[in-house]
Amino acid sequence: MSQIVWIARHANRLDFVNPDWFLTAERRYDPPLSDDGTIQAQQLAKRLKGEKIAHIFASPFLRTVQTANAVAQVLNLPIKLETGLSEWLNPVWMTEEPERLSTPALTELFNRIDIAYTPRIAANYPETQQKVRERSGQTARCLATEFFPDNILLVAHGASVLGAAMGLVGEIAKTEVKASLCSLVKVVRDEPEWLLELKGDTSHLTHIEEVIRFA
Repeated sequence: MSQIVWIARHANRLDFVNPDWFLTAERRYDPPLSDDGTIQAQQLAKRLKGEKIAHIFASPFLRTVQTANAVAQVLNLPIKLETGLSEWLNPVWMTEEPERLSTPALTELFNRIDIAYTPRIAANYPETQQKVRERSGQTARCLATEFFPDNILLVAHGASVLGAAMGLVGEIAKTEVKASLCSLVKVVRDEPEWLLELKGDTSHLTHIEEVIRFA
């Protein structure tokens, strides 16, 4: 059986470009994409066009949904919100459980969200690094091997991209996967193994955007 699992990190976020946004934000741990992040997400969509992806799953944070939505529009697919792909709920970064937009509120903004989908894995604040890796790894295995045996895209965060990859290919992902902003990881299932083929492709980004992203 052959299957491809694409794992993408969200594009650039507004508080990375404008740190002062955090000081007055209503939901300070749930920033939207920055302007260049929106362009990155669109280029990610172009990169994935023609890859025969059947399902798109996204963390329910705004930046991941925005990134997934750009892809969903190009591929003409719904978005399934999966809490198992959520940001690392790290108490060192977040002084309280992060407030997010509700699913109905997100659905009003993004009509491609599949309201019939039920998340498979929960994410609970606070989390250790080991916990986020276990949770996102379990999510990737659950989605790919138990429920959706087609080519799928997971849109997640730095820690959950790495955890999802580790859940499929094991410890090698810790040294091989570089989950930079809007990067792609490609994992191929060739029974009985999962093989890491792409470790963090950023070829869909222009040189100018790479400069912005690393500034």
